[in-house]
Amino acid sequence: MYAIKKMNQSLLPRERLLEFGANKLSNQELLAILLRTGIKEQTALDVATTALKQIGNLEKWREASLNEWKEINGIGEVKALEIMAMIELGKRIYLANQGRKGQILSSADFGNQLANEMKNLKQEHLMAVYLDAQNKIIEKRTIFKGTIDHSIANPREIIHFAIKNLAVGMIVVHNHPSGNCQPSRQDRLFTLKMQDACGIVGLKFLDHFVIGDLNYFSFREEGLLQSS
Repeated sequence: MYAIKKMNQSLLPRERLLEFGANKLSNQELLAILLRTGIKEQTALDVATTALKQIGNLEKWREASLNEWKEINGIGEVKALEIMAMIELGKRIYLANQGRKGQILSSADFGNQLANEMKNLKQEHLMAVYLDAQNKIIEKRTIFKGTIDHSIANPREIIHFAIKNLAVGMIVVHNHPSGNCQPSRQDRLFTLKMQDACGIVGLKFLDHFVIGDLNYFSFREEGLLQSS
C-alpha cells in the first residue's frame, strides 16, 4: 500500500487528473495543467506554486490584471491571457448554474448574494433578473456596462427580454463602483419608470437593488415601490 501511495504522489498533474479526477487536484496542480510547460530549472508545478504565492488566494485571482500575471517568472502574455479566460469562463459557468437553479425567497438573501457577486466590478453594470411564477430565476442578463446614462436605459429593451423569456416577474439591479449603495435621484426616477412600464404589459416589477461595497439598497425593503 505504501509503495502504491508513494507512486501516486509522484504522478504528474495531468496523470493525477486522469487517475483521480479534477476535484482531487490541488490549486497548484490545476494551474500547472493550464500552464503546460515550465521554464529552465522550474517545472510547470513550480511556476504554479510561485504564482499562488505572488497573486494570493483564489479570490485574488479574479482581481489580478494581465500585468500582474505577466510579472510572474514563467508566465508570458499568452499564458496570462489563457489563465484570465479560464477564470472568466469558470465565473460564467458558476453564475449560469446559479441562475437556472436559483429561487428568490427573500430580498435580504438575494441582496446579499448580489452584493457578493458584484463586489469586484470596477464599472457600473445594469442587470435584469427574469423570474417565473415561483420566483425561480429564468435568466440574469446584463443590459448595460460602463457609466450608465439613465436616459438610455430604456425599459423597452429590458422588458423585451422578459417577454422573450415568458417571465412573470422581474428585478432590476445595478451597482455603484464608489461603494455607496444609496440610490440617486435618477435611480429613483428610473425605478418609477420601470414599474410603470412593467404594469402596462402585466409584468410584476418586484424590486430594484442598488449594490455598493458588500451591501445593498432594496427599493422594496424601503417601501419605495407602488403596491402591485
